[in-house]
Amino acid sequence: MKTLRQGGFLIAKIHHLSSRIFARILKKAGIDEINPAQGRILFVLWKKDEIPIGELAKETRLSKSTLTSMLDRLERTGYVVRVPSREDRRIILIKRTEKDKHLEDKYIQVSNEMTRLFYHGFTSKEIDDFENYLRRLLANLIKNT
Repeated sequence: MKTLRQGGFLIAKIHHLSSRIFARILKKAGIDEINPAQGRILFVLWKKDEIPIGELAKETRLSKSTLTSMLDRLERTGYVVRVPSREDRRIILIKRTEKDKHLEDKYIQVSNEMTRLFYHGFTSKEIDDFENYLRRLLANLIKNT
């Protein structure tokens, strides 16, 4: 019998376990209003604030409907606001709030702790190679969306 490749299965298991561990670390750090998926949205905003919902959807790889419901919750809890674009009032931008700016350092510390767990025992070269393989896998999947 031919051995089946397990990449997708392993990625799914890693995703499931890492989400549970990350949620536990967030809670331990006192970050209980934000779940890991919302953290992904905020992470994109930390790199570039005030971006259109369409661009945020593309960067997070979330559908606009899923993103909209998550943004509703983030807005209710005071982490983001929707503002009309100055150039084109038809475009709604997602903007960080002061509450979010206070969260960023703490969230990055938690992310760094998770990164240490992920890469325990890996060399820098192994990490670089692994992340390059993941980028290639992601690009392959994006081509088929």
